[in-house]
Amino acid sequence: MFADLDGKRVLVTGASSGLGAHFTAVLASHGARVVAAARRTDRLAALAEACAGAKGEVLPLALDVASVAAVEAGVREVCERLGGLDVLVNNAGVVESRRALDIDEAGWDAQLDVNLKGCFFMAQAAARAMAGQETGGAIVNIASILGERVAAAVAPYAISKAGLIQMTKALALEWARHRVRVNALAPGYVVTDFNRDFFASEPGEALVRRIPMRRPGDLDDLDGPLLLLCSDAGRYMTGSVLAVDGGHLVSGL
Repeated sequence: MFADLDGKRVLVTGASSGLGAHFTAVLASHGARVVAAARRTDRLAALAEACAGAKGEVLPLALDVASVAAVEAGVREVCERLGGLDVLVNNAGVVESRRALDIDEAGWDAQLDVNLKGCFFMAQAAARAMAGQETGGAIVNIASILGERVAAAVAPYAISKAGLIQMTKALALEWARHRVRVNALAPGYVVTDFNRDFFASEPGEALVRRIPMRRPGDLDDLDGPLLLLCSDAGRYMTGSVLAVDGGHLVSGL
């Protein structure tokens, strides 16, 4: 079966809303046992309840990826609860809209500590667990097309996602010998509850006109690429960056 995840042990970070919550539900619906991790545990409990009828299961975990100690403890707990770890979806991320001249140290650290440092140490902890398994594992870093192009007023975010893409390639090179695949999924502009009103506004409509497919992405547009990278369907892929953006990167706009 394509993208068979039956019984796969999965950790999704940043799972309390948006892409992370969607990824959690999709993976559980394909039979995975998913630990959904985030700081907002009330939302995780609601997500687990919403997925109660899924083929797999969802277990909530309080986790702040900006803390290396919390990351290491969290991965240990996941391995204890699930008996190991097969897939990490490294999704936790934050963004703040502010012009580069106005960014202070705290604003810089808040984004880089989660988007890059947190993702690195999360991948490291997961890879250490996976490397000890005969089956290895898969790490999927959730990047962005802003790691390969820029937009105004999001410099630290774009810088962090560019670093995440390069990190994906560096870790893929080192960890292939341990049977740990490391790939990145780079969404374009995708409609979520957070930005739905923006896409209905005049600036949002102007942005959509610059996308060759003339529409923003839906969350479901990410499902196929996610399942490919998480499952054995992508078993010979590592160091890849999959853009899912309606052609935005190739448009030059």
